[in-house]
Amino acid sequence: MEQMKERFAKLLLGEDMSGGGKGVSSALALSNAITNLAASVFGEQWRLEPMSAERKARWRKEIDLLLCVTDYIVEFVASQQKSKDGSDMEIMVTRQRIDLHMNIPALRKLDAMLIDCLDNFKDQNEFYYVSRDAPDSEKDAARKFLQYQKDCVNQVLKAAMAINANVLSEMEVPENYIESLPKNGRASLGDSIYRSITVEFFDPDQFLSTMDLSSEHKILDLKNRIEASIVIWKRKMNQKDGKSAWGSAVSLEKRELFEERAETILLILKQRFPGIPQSALDISKIQYNQDIGQAILESYSRILESLAYTVMSRIEDVLYADYVTRNPSYAGQKRNPLTEMPQESTLPMDETATEGPNSMTLSDFMGWNFESNDTEAKKESSGNSDETIKEENSNLKLTEKLANIVTIKKPSYLENLGGLRSPTARH
Repeated sequence: MEQMKERFAKLLLGEDMSGGGKGVSSALALSNAITNLAASVFGEQWRLEPMSAERKARWRKEIDLLLCVTDYIVEFVASQQKSKDGSDMEIMVTRQRIDLHMNIPALRKLDAMLIDCLDNFKDQNEFYYVSRDAPDSEKDAARKFLQYQKDCVNQVLKAAMAINANVLSEMEVPENYIESLPKNGRASLGDSIYRSITVEFFDPDQFLSTMDLSSEHKILDLKNRIEASIVIWKRKMNQKDGKSAWGSAVSLEKRELFEERAETILLILKQRFPGIPQSALDISKIQYNQDIGQAILESYSRILESLAYTVMSRIEDVLYADYVTRNPSYAGQKRNPLTEMPQESTLPMDETATEGPNSMTLSDFMGWNFESNDTEAKKESSGNSDETIKEENSNLKLTEKLANIVTIKKPSYLENLGGLRSPTARH
């Protein structure tokens, strides 16, 4: 109780314990609180083993307290109500903001899936090999189980990354970040990279093959340069006054093409190197963001993304050790997690592992019914302007796109091994 009092005092004071009103915004204070809580609870998760009951109870209790703020972030929508005389009348009612209504339950489920995955390693203190004359099914059981757990965590990682990327994309670019940028994309990228992106025939994989991605620092530097160039190009495209400092001498069509190519490169980098630290743009957005709902969504999805990546890397370490044991010629080589990122399952699966009755998209798994949500939004907003309805439906469609990136498959031979549990369809 004393710890919780201290934490909520820090939130109210904006982390300025002098009480002088020089603290950070409520949005950043909550973001820091979620990040620090995750670091203290999951920071010691170095092994594939269940969390202690004490740490698990602490995490659930404290994250629930921090997330409860989202229950009171609402928006007004029009609703039809019958009066005493039987006539229809329109009133304004409140509901939880649509982005929170969609994403908080999804993130809670991803959270539960990760903890369940760790629980599945109970009593697994070491990984060992059976005798040579053991049946093939016995030899492969542990390896298949481990591979399946990796695939489940990989799906969680993809989902958390998608939600986090969506939230960050909706945050405004801070003015101080814009002021720090050069006035054109060439200066941000450098002549060599700029020429590679603006060639007539562009291949993103070919482009990345020519880049030096040998260290985390170099990958992050490339990401920072490309994100800065995208912001510059967007401002140039939106700049109506051609004589201003942000005016553009390049045609709008070419500018849009360059931006699309840069976005493609960023997407590939994020998929290949999910463990890379946040870019300068992301850090700036988080620091100056004033929207509390976005701050909570961003920090919660970010720490789940980080935990999923850590767990999957631990599983990769074990699978790699297994591979080296079966292939002694690789014994002298060390796995580089930066260049050998965890990939999709390469173990042979039975036919039930392919898309079929046991397959479902993330939207199915989370219980998201976009069709009914669209209809509900239209009914509740019948008195609203067309602009409001379009905005809400656009958000739903964007989330649906992100959700359908992930397909969760459950092989029949793992039905009784735990792991991914069948959800109930609820919001």
